[in-house]
Amino acid sequence: MILAGFMKILNFGSLNIDYVYKVEHFVQPGETLDAQSRDVFPGGKGLNQSIAMARAGADVYHAGCIGKSDGLFLKELLKANRVHTENIAETDTATGHTIIQVDRQGQNCIILYGGANQSLTREFADSVLSFFSKNDYLVLQNEINEVDYIMSEAHEKGMKIFFNPSPFNEEIKNLPLGKVDCFILNEIEAGAICRTKETSEDALLYSLQKEFPLAEIILTLGRKGVVCLKDGRNYSHGIYDVPVVDTTAAGDTFTGYYIAGLSKGFSIEDSLQSASVASSLSVTKKGAAPSIPYISEVADFKRKLQK
Repeated sequence: MILAGFMKILNFGSLNIDYVYKVEHFVQPGETLDAQSRDVFPGGKGLNQSIAMARAGADVYHAGCIGKSDGLFLKELLKANRVHTENIAETDTATGHTIIQVDRQGQNCIILYGGANQSLTREFADSVLSFFSKNDYLVLQNEINEVDYIMSEAHEKGMKIFFNPSPFNEEIKNLPLGKVDCFILNEIEAGAICRTKETSEDALLYSLQKEFPLAEIILTLGRKGVVCLKDGRNYSHGIYDVPVVDTTAAGDTFTGYYIAGLSKGFSIEDSLQSASVASSLSVTKKGAAPSIPYISEVADFKRKLQK
């Protein structure tokens, strides 16, 4: 049940099954490569971010579509993580899935099949959005269809829109991006969305600010950490030295923890720190959703930093 009078987070996002292959190196054109192992994990940027927000202590409602023949366990996983799942539709279309290669350095490359994630209708979106109102948060990625419609309708309702433009494609440029309140993106996505070949941090921030002057910008910089630009002020945070096993859900973990922090009234600085710690902890474990830390693990890590 949704309680009136409280700010809520709606994540209208993807639900995937991840097939993860451990390899010596990423397969090359024309090459047949033996995999050292195969694991099957729940995933999808939407699901990962919902679990991250919930494990960070936020109240999260997930909306999306799964195949009723193969995706019910994803819904059960969200429930087990205290994510509200009444707005997850079960369809005859197969659940979206990914094929992920993870090399010996822990880096990954991903092939994505949309499946049920691409079967959303505007009527379904209207039904979901009817339960949310002004100042509620909407979290979007680019793994479902009807993003433009959902974004526009949520803006009309006065919801605060967080957009992670990943995976990036040319269609993103046709979205009503001026309605986004906060972009969370990496350097490659930033360059593509601003149509610039500049690669320096300052140049990318300048281009983003010029393109979206009213939006908060969260720019992740890999080993250089993250910078945030909001209301003309810059914030930044570094990374933590941890053993890297699998980077698959690091970005989603960061996104989820950052948004959860803001939803609980934390400052930008505190939210960036928690998100950076959580993201670092996630790369020390295999898989996507299973690697996302709980808030207690993040708190323990912070306490160790203070010693």
